[in-house]
Amino acid sequence: MKQTKGRQGQLRIIAGTWRSRRFSFTEQPGLRPTPDRVRETLFNWLSGDIEGARCFDPFAGSGALTLEALSRGADFALCCDASRDVVATLRSHLQTLDCQHAEVRQQDAMSLLSGPSTEPFDIAFLDPPFRQDLLAPACAALEENGWLKAQAWIYTESELPPDRLTIPATWRLHREKRAGQVWYCLWQRSA
Repeated sequence: MKQTKGRQGQLRIIAGTWRSRRFSFTEQPGLRPTPDRVRETLFNWLSGDIEGARCFDPFAGSGALTLEALSRGADFALCCDASRDVVATLRSHLQTLDCQHAEVRQQDAMSLLSGPSTEPFDIAFLDPPFRQDLLAPACAALEENGWLKAQAWIYTESELPPDRLTIPATWRLHREKRAGQVWYCLWQRSA
């Protein structure tokens, strides 16, 4: 039986060293790349904090947030996804860019988050698949298992507005916006 490849999606790096570079990824159920306009807003919010940062993207998907962060000067990024195809594609993109300061793991995000972090992160991107109730437990695991530095920034994408999210008490809402049916927020941890 002949296997057919999934539809190809496109992402574009907006700014930084790899500005305007375009990459393809195989579209999969639940994979929603953060749109250009939303990424531009997010990275404007983080403009003074992204350079030199350690970034964590446990629901990497297309890799748009990781690639954008690295292009804009992040020192290191750890991202993971459960899909072998997604991981292979991300590794290929990083190899094409000759990027040596990122790690891509094939692992379920909640499995990774359930264990302790070896070194905390400055910025975490939480963009889990919608309608699977993953955001609240992911936020709790980030907080409880030492994944975040004391003043870390946490970006969330959700189908729910921020006042309906279960967020750790140590996080303060810094900015929020809505694009269509997606609420995106930037939180700052104050340990």
